[in-house]
Amino acid sequence: MDFTKMHGLGNDYIFLNCMESTPENLGELARRLSDRRFGVGGDGIICICPSNRADFKMRMFNADGSEGAMCGNGIRCFGKYVYDKKLTDKQHLTIETLSGERELSLMVRGKQVYSAVVNMGIPILKPPVLLQIEEAEYTAVPVSMGNPHAVIEVEGPAALDLQAIGPAVENHQAFPGGVNAEFIKVLNRAELQMRVWERGSGETLACGTGACASAAAMISAGKLGREAVVHLSGGDLTVRWDEKSGHMFMTGPAVTVFDGKLDD
Repeated sequence: MDFTKMHGLGNDYIFLNCMESTPENLGELARRLSDRRFGVGGDGIICICPSNRADFKMRMFNADGSEGAMCGNGIRCFGKYVYDKKLTDKQHLTIETLSGERELSLMVRGKQVYSAVVNMGIPILKPPVLLQIEEAEYTAVPVSMGNPHAVIEVEGPAALDLQAIGPAVENHQAFPGGVNAEFIKVLNRAELQMRVWERGSGETLACGTGACASAAAMISAGKLGREAVVHLSGGDLTVRWDEKSGHMFMTGPAVTVFDGKLDD
């Protein structure tokens, strides 16, 4: 089985071409391949599949084997994969996901994609909830970007013990089924700092849906402008919340690390 390792700001995935056939037990395959010591290493796997209603279908599995609904960094890499591998010559694509269809605009240089703009859809915000975690209280803003997020403002994201607080938020009773947790600080009207604990994968270097959820929460609170740069551990994403359509747009890089072949 051939595979391609790719990343968006260090949020890395193992891509499989499933246009002709799909491997069995994708959850177990994701757990095995994502292992950074005994596998390829990654935050999960992403399968390129045919679609009856879009250009392609994306299936994404977290490192723990659970299937995710959407991945902002992954879908940019998805666009790079299908264009660079000549599965399409389109630079504007519609991709089917479990969160619905997402539109991609690919930026090409030297016949290869280096970046992409993703229409991430309309954020859905709910009233803040108070989380009691050990002796501390945190206010979390629930936001859906097709997948669930809890956005939490903190004084210093870099100083957090994310290995302790991340799982506590992910599995908190306020979020049945688990949640992606973003810990953020607004730097100014155009910049946001963020660390993320992803449901099913743990801390990752970047999260596209999380960046959009965080920006939406802070824009709604009047603390951020309509367009902002989100500084993540792996680099920067630009997000824009279009006032007229209500859609969130995310721009960021997509990188191929290497191609490989798996033995049974």
